Amino acid sequence: MAFISMLQLVALFICFSAFYYYHIKSKRKQYPALPLSWPLLGMLPDLFINRHRFQDWIVSFLAASQLNFRFVGPPSTNMRLFFTCDPVNARHIFTSNFSNYPKGTGLTEIFDDVFGGGIFNADGESWRRQRAKAQLVMHNPRFRAMVSRCIRDRVERSLLPLLSQLAGTWEACDLHDVFMRLTFDTTTMPVSGADMGCLAIGLPEVPPFARALDDATHVLLVRHIVPRSWWKLLRRLGVGFEWTMAEALRVGNLFLYETIAKRRAKKTQEGIDDAEDLLSSYIKDDDENTTFLRDTALTLIIAGRDTTGAALSWFFYLLAKNQRVVSKILEELDAVKKSTSSSSTDGMVTFDSDELRPLVYLHAALCESLRLYPPVPLEHKGVLAADVLPSGHEVRPGDEVVVSMYAMGRTESVWGSDCGEFRPERWISDDGKLRYVPSYRFLSFLTGPRTCLGKEMVFVQLKVVAAAMVKNFEVEAVPGHVMEPKLSLILYMKNGFLVKVKRRQVLNN
Repeated sequence: MAFISMLQLVALFICFSAFYYYHIKSKRKQYPALPLSWPLLGMLPDLFINRHRFQDWIVSFLAASQLNFRFVGPPSTNMRLFFTCDPVNARHIFTSNFSNYPKGTGLTEIFDDVFGGGIFNADGESWRRQRAKAQLVMHNPRFRAMVSRCIRDRVERSLLPLLSQLAGTWEACDLHDVFMRLTFDTTTMPVSGADMGCLAIGLPEVPPFARALDDATHVLLVRHIVPRSWWKLLRRLGVGFEWTMAEALRVGNLFLYETIAKRRAKKTQEGIDDAEDLLSSYIKDDDENTTFLRDTALTLIIAGRDTTGAALSWFFYLLAKNQRVVSKILEELDAVKKSTSSSSTDGMVTFDSDELRPLVYLHAALCESLRLYPPVPLEHKGVLAADVLPSGHEVRPGDEVVVSMYAMGRTESVWGSDCGEFRPERWISDDGKLRYVPSYRFLSFLTGPRTCLGKEMVFVQLKVVAAAMVKNFEVEAVPGHVMEPKLSLILYMKNGFLVKVKRRQVLNN
């Protein structure tokens, strides 16, 4: 009898498998772009299959599901993700019902050992207090002036000399690596007062702190993908990718705590009333403890380095494919009275941020690049109480809402049938001024109470770097080099960006 029962079970399993196979095959034929749910595995198989094109995969299934899709993982993991790129939902989540969509415990746990209680990982009263303090410090005219000086100094003394040397040899270089080095230097100096010297002729070895940031960012992505119980177990055992995270934190904490100690010692010995970096501004308040200073500094360094470096990389990738846009930017730059060139720039032209502020086309081109390649492609939110979104979809506690900025920038109903094209003119009105676009449709800097505090400074850096490079160099992508986004929390370039540069003939006004 037992043998017969076993045969019956096997036959039942075979019948069920055959039925489910044809059911899946039929569903795949009917809805080819949508992820399918498998027994025991949920929709994870589709995620794994499409990991090499993760962001574009999200674009495809959101386009096929009217901009909203519910993704489920294995039943045992309680993974429930609601993906959306609907602007009205974004406005509801980030602005209208902001308090119902905090970071949430799940995300806070993922980021806790990296960002701690810093502003990125905080909610509620802690977040409000930190944001008010950060806003006060970052809007200080002395700090903003220091940021502008730091950026121009790095462009003149590091970036342009390096590119000039490469232009003389017609040697290929990874422009993505160059930009990540540049933004590491231009972020750590204003935040911590530390001069890292990461970008220089010869491209010296990247400091251990910078490598630690790369490793930590990668592990944070892995934690988003694997079930929480898995990565927590690996962290407890200190093995696998969690060993990598532990080592990255050791190196990062060593640098940060040493830097904090030096700034505090300087305050004791000399006072820091004249210091302009963010860390010194926070240290002036004696009630800020060392752990909070570490969390704040690391949050701001990662936010400033990674997002700006990625944004510059994709901007020049688009320029390399669109010489028409380069010509129009050059035409606009030619009308600017250029700053005095110094010997350190070898006769090359640089611009102050004030000189670039009125340039409409340059700003439009940068916005267009950020639309197509937002440095942070996804924003995750928890759900505090059950809610019905404007699209009619219901979310409840335990769900995680994922807003895809990358998909929104490529959605026809939002940007028109030419949404896949790089066309800065869409940002310019008929009277030649910048066209108003609601922030909930253009989410590169988020919208609502959590709008990026550093938005203006990001544009300063993008414009100063872009103007100097476009004015002084021709940038050509190396033929055959494969360009694609890396699977990461930040929209890095998976294979870098190999280019060759050539000096452009500059006519002085």
